[in-house]
Amino acid sequence: MTTLTHSSDTLTRDALTVLQPGFVGTTAPDWLLRRIGEGLTSVGLFGRNISSPDQLAALTARLRAERDDILVAIDEEGGDVTRLEVRDGSSFPGNYALGSVDDVELTRAVARELGSRLAACGVNLNWAPSADVNSDVDNPVIGVRSFGADPALVARHTAAYVEGLQSAGVAACTKHFPGHGDTAVDSHLALPRIDVDSDTLHARELAPFRSAIAAGSRSVMSAHILLSALDPDRPATLSPQILTGLLREDLGFEGLIVTDGIEMRAIASTYGIGRGSVLALAAGVDAICVGGGLADEETVLRLRDALVAAVREGELPEERLADAAARVRALADWALRARGSSGPGAAVQEGTAPGTDVGLVAARRAVRVTGTGAPLTEAPYVARFAPVANIAVGDETPWGVADELAALLPGTAGDSYVNGAGAAGVLAAAAGRRIVAVVRDQHRHPWMGTVLEDLLRARPDTAVVEMGVDHAEPQGSPHIATYGAARVCGRAAAEALTGRGA
Repeated sequence: MTTLTHSSDTLTRDALTVLQPGFVGTTAPDWLLRRIGEGLTSVGLFGRNISSPDQLAALTARLRAERDDILVAIDEEGGDVTRLEVRDGSSFPGNYALGSVDDVELTRAVARELGSRLAACGVNLNWAPSADVNSDVDNPVIGVRSFGADPALVARHTAAYVEGLQSAGVAACTKHFPGHGDTAVDSHLALPRIDVDSDTLHARELAPFRSAIAAGSRSVMSAHILLSALDPDRPATLSPQILTGLLREDLGFEGLIVTDGIEMRAIASTYGIGRGSVLALAAGVDAICVGGGLADEETVLRLRDALVAAVREGELPEERLADAAARVRALADWALRARGSSGPGAAVQEGTAPGTDVGLVAARRAVRVTGTGAPLTEAPYVARFAPVANIAVGDETPWGVADELAALLPGTAGDSYVNGAGAAGVLAAAAGRRIVAVVRDQHRHPWMGTVLEDLLRARPDTAVVEMGVDHAEPQGSPHIATYGAARVCGRAAAEALTGRGA
């Protein structure tokens, strides 16, 4: 790899401009600030970068001291995928809960409120919403991140979410184009393949993206998936047919095209991140997201140099890199103007402060209760059956109903159980208390169903709370579906269990 010395060179600035890197820590490292001065126009934030709203506002203010129009991006879907509230759980239910309610005005209001909180902290680009149609119920990485399995429902809620988010001055990034819903493989780990015909893809996967584009989504994120009917050779992120031919030319999208994390194994294990970045730009991508797993200066320089070398060697047209950089700067300009007079760290406006309850209202409306059972009046035992964490969600974000039940019924006890646990251990630990069994995507984890059957046989009054995709046959006295595991979903479930709801 050639080390470049002329950082003011146009190619070098353009190569830095198209990167969206992450970093480690809750303050901006010196290397990042230097690279912003050299042309870097975007920064990606993750849970590791956030400890509080005040700290986040100070961080984004420091970044803007180097470049006023910098794009500060975050992966804040609400629901199960939260970075803003990574240590406590989200104040907003996710897409699946909103889709189950199917009130587009509620979805728009939730997105507007979430956008307002991000804007108040100086964030102006959100890698959301997920517009994937969750047509495969065994999907290990989308699931409750999707509004549902019906393309028309997903389309109308995607549009409402985009409108709500952008009304708060935060650019939406609709993902994962052209649709990650019909997969049983997580692209963080391997390359998923979808083998359905073109007509199905256009009618199902693409419908929400058409709606997002019509709603004015400022950016779209590509998926690291292989769709054989569209391009049998390269994943969407690296496919000119899909990004330039389909997204740009056929669907008429003029905004920013961003990759999913280029270090994900679906790309990195086959192409490497440098080669993958070059191919992505050549295919029509405008910005390379990197930093979920690789978050250092060496990675930024490696990608910068790979792009410049590709231009100089004739592999990547100079005008393609220049066009991509121009699109990044255009979005940065839009975000700067959208921010207006309310700079980073500005006071949170009335109606958007923590405690505003549109998220809780939505979570309460999403709850579905099946069957009967006496309300809890005494402190129960909560047995949480935990699957292996979804990589997109992460295992640092708490979930469940135990804490919320303890707030209503002091003395509530409980524990978490994993694959291999049996009903006997739960029954012994409960010691006569009424049991609340909490599951997540039970239909994908047969061991959970086995334990539940044994529990209900021994204790028919056991209540069951499903906090994932509600696909298994309801069982329990009662069975409660929350359609997501956000903190507010746990509270809504606790209220339903105790009969103490609003």
